[in-house]
Amino acid sequence: MKPLSIDGTWLFQPQLFDDARGTFAAWHQRDVFQEATGRSMPLGQANLSTSRRGAIRGIHFADVPPGQAKYITCASGAVRDVVVDLRVGSPTFGRWEMVDLDDQSRQALFLTEGIGHAVQGLTEEATIVYMCSAGYVAERERAIHPLDPDLGIDWIPGVEPIPSAKDTVAPTVAEAQEAGLLPVYQL
Repeated sequence: MKPLSIDGTWLFQPQLFDDARGTFAAWHQRDVFQEATGRSMPLGQANLSTSRRGAIRGIHFADVPPGQAKYITCASGAVRDVVVDLRVGSPTFGRWEMVDLDDQSRQALFLTEGIGHAVQGLTEEATIVYMCSAGYVAERERAIHPLDPDLGIDWIPGVEPIPSAKDTVAPTVAEAQEAGLLPVYQL
């Protein structure tokens, strides 16, 4: 696993085993994960999400504590996966980083609690699967507007972004910070 530029995020490139039947990859290995991140990944919920090209899901995060860490891979097609540091006081607060996940590289992305997460479909249809450290609780779920101009995320050029109705009324990072909705950075 290789750390990304935002503390609390890692990218995993599994070894791929190809033969005439197809490909096999272990997209999560507990020992490798624990050695790289220094923590375990408890399974509170596992999700599967299908998106069409241009669809944006997020920027989502959960109240901390307890928060919700996520470990994501793309099962079919391709997505642009974006992590946003929403932890007030973090050295990288307000910064984002993106990686493309697809069904060829089989890379997986881990993000710790307090990191915002969004995906945008790159192919006509894309399916992601992800493990969450805690189950979904509506009262603790938060969102940031994915088209927040202060973030300036580089979504797919030339493709109309398609956020959900809920995400289009979500606050910007500045509005969420002013309202006290963002997590605080913990060393």
